[in-house]
Amino acid sequence: MNSNGRLIDNIMCNWFVSNHFHGLLLLAMAILPIHAMAEEKAVFHAQGELAGEVTASSALLQSRLTAIQGPALDEKGDVPGAAGVACFEWSQSSVFPAGSSNRTQWLRADPQFDYMIRARITGLRPGTKIYYRLIFGHDRDHLQTGPTRQFETIGGASPVSFCMGSCMNYHAFMSGKPNGGGPVSATPTDKLLGYPVFESMAKLKPGFFIGTGDIVYYDQPAQGAARTLPEMRRKWHEQFRFPRLIDFFAGTATYWSKDDHDFRYNDADLGGKQGPDPQTGIEIFREQMPICETGDVKSPTYRTIRVSEDLQIWFVEGRDFRSPNSMPDGPDKTIWGETQKKWLQQTLKQSDATWKIIVTPTPLVGPDRDSKRDNHTNTRGFRHEGESFFRWLSENKIRNVISLCGDRHWQYHSIHPLGVEEFCVGALNDENAIAGERPGTARSTDPEGKIRQPYIYSQPTGGFLYVTLDKDKTITLQHRDDHGLVLNTVHKKP
Repeated sequence: MNSNGRLIDNIMCNWFVSNHFHGLLLLAMAILPIHAMAEEKAVFHAQGELAGEVTASSALLQSRLTAIQGPALDEKGDVPGAAGVACFEWSQSSVFPAGSSNRTQWLRADPQFDYMIRARITGLRPGTKIYYRLIFGHDRDHLQTGPTRQFETIGGASPVSFCMGSCMNYHAFMSGKPNGGGPVSATPTDKLLGYPVFESMAKLKPGFFIGTGDIVYYDQPAQGAARTLPEMRRKWHEQFRFPRLIDFFAGTATYWSKDDHDFRYNDADLGGKQGPDPQTGIEIFREQMPICETGDVKSPTYRTIRVSEDLQIWFVEGRDFRSPNSMPDGPDKTIWGETQKKWLQQTLKQSDATWKIIVTPTPLVGPDRDSKRDNHTNTRGFRHEGESFFRWLSENKIRNVISLCGDRHWQYHSIHPLGVEEFCVGALNDENAIAGERPGTARSTDPEGKIRQPYIYSQPTGGFLYVTLDKDKTITLQHRDDHGLVLNTVHKKP
């Protein structure tokens, strides 16, 4: 074995000592050539499983049939799909006893949908742990049973907990070339297992995870930007084959939104001839993420979920309906579009939830860099719509509204002059973090310092937001770094 092989061997053996649950499997996958592991017509599920859009009574389950076992990529740097059949088995018991477990219909992995397997399960109970597993094979005469996964339905009693993350830059993580001012910290082990932040979040055992955009970066590296359908799909395959991601999502429900990098490219709107084209960007996000049923091109990706008696969350869509970024700001310029804006206002007025959280891929409060023009804080962007929305909240006495945003690669807590508080999650990995902008500086969108900012991190770091809601209606929001260290804590009562 050469020195590189010994390095991988040592890394995987050491990791197995502290993470015994699948160390031997990872060791075999890291050392053996791909062709030596895969028999003819063998079918795998190298990207694990996801449970998405979980409600009190339903969930979307997702997997993808693959031709290789992973986590190593093939010679083209991809995880190719494989034809086959699959279904999901689910139960309230982890042993799936005969007579009390359920199965979805059999599904065929179709290359038209990138060999995705997705099914909605219904009839679930609120606040209940559900166990599920993939049953799959080349055909129904040669079936395998995957590991047991789990999630918990929403709608139960408090407490509630969730993690939220954004801006997960694969190229910066793997290449050691930062996309900002953050440290380059990914070790050889990390590059085999994936982002450390997912181990940190898993230790908290959150009820669910929110991915609020820039889950992949089609436009990085610039020399190899993804513009064609196979290139765009490969970005998702390489991201979701990491063992740490598979382990985290094996026990955590998910909700997803897209932003510019996992739509087209940096600051993209619906115009311009540069690829990918807008419709492809919209369709691939629906294809890769469990937010709607396979082939559904009509259901809006903006939606709201009632998590508990005291918490309702809105997910707004920031790319599908926007006006051109270059359009002069004013009452006709919009990110949300009239239909979504009316829906947002109507559902906010109808809600009797104690806490109302708006999850937005881009910031509402900021501040941001004044050179930008694609979000609600930018003076040459969409500020009119953002300020109008804050006035509407005040005029209609919509209380206890919190904005949680992604997109900006730094963590902060800001308060708009009209009272709306915003928590930005920053970037999930160190290599994608930057220092950020403060109120009252000439280069920010708030040179007069009208925004109050109780917190901005002191040094760029990857990390996430951890939110809990207790039985006494106290909501706690914590900024944490990618190793779980608490950087900022805010307790709020209604």
